[in-house]
Order: sequence, then structure tokens, then C-alpha cells
Amino acid sequence: MKLWIPFAVSAGSLLTIASFVGAGWDAPPVETTQIGYRGTGMYIHRDVENQEALKAANVVPAAPWEADPAGDRARDIYENVQVLGDLSDDQFNQFMASITEWISPEAGCNYCHNPENLASDEVYQKVVARRMIQMTQAINVDWQSHVGQVGATCYTCHRGQAIPVNYWYEDLEPKPAGGMTQNRAGQNVVAKFGGNSSLPQNVLKDYLLDAKQIRVHSTTALPTGTNLNGTKETEATWSLMMHMSESLGVNCTTCHNSRAFNAWDESPPQRVTAWHGIRMVRDINANYMVGLTPVFPDTRKGPEGDVFKVGCATCHAGVQKPLYGVSMLQDYVDSLAKKGPTDVPDFTTYQPGTTQRMAPAGQSSALQTKLTSETAAVVLPEASQTAND
Repeated sequence: MKLWIPFAVSAGSLLTIASFVGAGWDAPPVETTQIGYRGTGMYIHRDVENQEALKAANVVPAAPWEADPAGDRARDIYENVQVLGDLSDDQFNQFMASITEWISPEAGCNYCHNPENLASDEVYQKVVARRMIQMTQAINVDWQSHVGQVGATCYTCHRGQAIPVNYWYEDLEPKPAGGMTQNRAGQNVVAKFGGNSSLPQNVLKDYLLDAKQIRVHSTTALPTGTNLNGTKETEATWSLMMHMSESLGVNCTTCHNSRAFNAWDESPPQRVTAWHGIRMVRDINANYMVGLTPVFPDTRKGPEGDVFKVGCATCHAGVQKPLYGVSMLQDYVDSLAKKGPTDVPDFTTYQPGTTQRMAPAGQSSALQTKLTSETAAVVLPEASQTAND
């Protein structure tokens, strides 16, 4: 008789027990929801304890007051209002009060403005904020195929912080040592933006900035020449899917029928919503975030010099519908549910601390001499010293 066998079994049993009761182990109650036909394996499993924390983190803030749409327009009262000029004075001030709480509740108006000259564009955050307002308007108008009537506001991503918690950038760390490790294709390291897996670490650049096709599933048993994707493409797709699953707090069956992942006609409708969402994020990154590269300082860029960009988690933050599907737009219809001017300045001309007005391309020069506080004073009513957009 081999005496080591019972000892090995005993040791294995002890290790198993220790893994469940040892420090750091969490075995919370799990909530399971069946979302497809019985026998297809289409279930969503959620950690109940995490759900309570997510609910607490996704409370929608109320508007500071109900804005009066009547009265003089913001463009006629304040200087250098380029995007929100159609708002009434009260609507404009309500939105400025809200955006301050959404993005910089501690720094206040001074986070985006020179308090001595609120009209100036010399603080780079103001230039960025103006472009982000245009971006949010575009999301709510052009991408209803993804956001529906719920829409998005600045709070959807920022949640009271100047930089949203969930962003991504090109990550090449740790750099290969050379030799055979030089061609690891971004794999075999912890992919920070790929579910902390060892899958390719920079697929978000391929799929959420560039328009690389997400197609790897073959419908035939043997190669036919029509599907040229191989193992590398499959691994990249898995990395993207892990990012999406973790971002929304769901698993694959939310968008796919586990019986036939490739079949659109057998997939849940959420797959179509996700298809539009991928293209929306590409549009945001390519047409809004990357264009601001000359404006952002190095502290707002990744180690390779690219700006922080939007991913699925930026809005969703761990839940399937951002803020659990509660809309904030009813209080900001005129400011964020409609498009204002869409002109874009030449951001390469921007000089922080000097540029007074970032005029859209084709208009007056974006770079102006810094004015004195007397000549650049903003006409503000005494009872409402709020900041311009």
C-alpha cells in the first residue's frame, strides 16, 4: 500500500478548506438570473454584496433648481459663450452649477476658470470642458441607437471627479527585455484593460479607437479561405469581451446565445445595443479625445503620450445600464439633449495661460494677447457670478 496517498489526500483537503476560510477569501451570496431558454446556459450571476455597493455608487444627483427657460440668452449676457449661447440666463447658471458639482465640487468654478477673467480660455480645463459638452450633445442626439432616451450627462462619466475613474491608454509595460521576448505581441503580462488577463493588452486601441473588425468565429469545421482570422484575432477578441463584461458587470450571455455565439438572429437584443456602443466609443475617442491631445498636459496622458480615452467602463462603471438606466436629461434638455454649434478650433494653436479665446477654425485668431482684468471683464449680474462654458 502506498502510504503517501492518504497523506496527500489529507493535505489536499486541508488546503481546500483553508482556501475557503483563510484570510482574503470572499464567498458571498450569489444571485442568479436566467435570461434564456432552459438548458442553454444563459444565466447571469451577480455578487449580492457587490450589487449593494454598486447601487450606492450609482445614485443620480438632483438638479440644483428648476431652470427658467425665459429671459435673455447667455450669449447676450456673458462673453465667449460658444456652445451654450442659446440657453437662458437661468438655464446657463443652473448648468454651470451642476457641472461644477459633477466634475469639481472641491475646486469649484476655478477648476476651469481664471477667477479674474471668467471669459478667458487660458485654463486648459475650460477648453476641454467646452469640447466635452459638444461630445455629450452629440451622444444624446446622434447615438440614441445606444443611449436611447436615457442619454448621458457629464455626471455619467465623472461622478464628482475631474478625471473619470475608468479610462484607458496604450500600455506597453513592462517593456520586453529583448531577444525572444521582444515579440510577445502584448501578451503574457497582466492586461490592465483586458480583465487583468494575459490576453493582448492593447486591444482597446484596435477596437475602441481604430475600426478593426471583431470577427473570429468560423461557421465551418475546416478552413475555406473566407475566414482569415486565426488564434491571435481570437485572443484579441476575448480580451475586448472581457473588458466589456467587467465594465457592465455581466457575462457573455447578456449579448450572446451560448448555443451559437456567432448567430445574430439567436442573440439577445442587447447585442445590437452593444454593436452601436462600440461604434459610439470609437467616434468619441477618434473625434473628441484624440483631437484634444495638444491641449492636455502630460499628466493627463498615458506613458506612451496618448490621451486618456473612453472605454465601456467609463460610463457603465460596473452596471449594465449606467446609473441603472435613470435619466438626468429631463433637467438639462436645452443644454445637453440638443446640439449647439459644432465648430472645432485648431487645438494645436492653444497655449495654456496665454490663449484668451479658442475660436473655431476659420473665425478670428484663436491666440490673442492676454488682456488685463479691466478690459476683459465679464458682464455678470451681482447675484450670479457663475462661469462661462
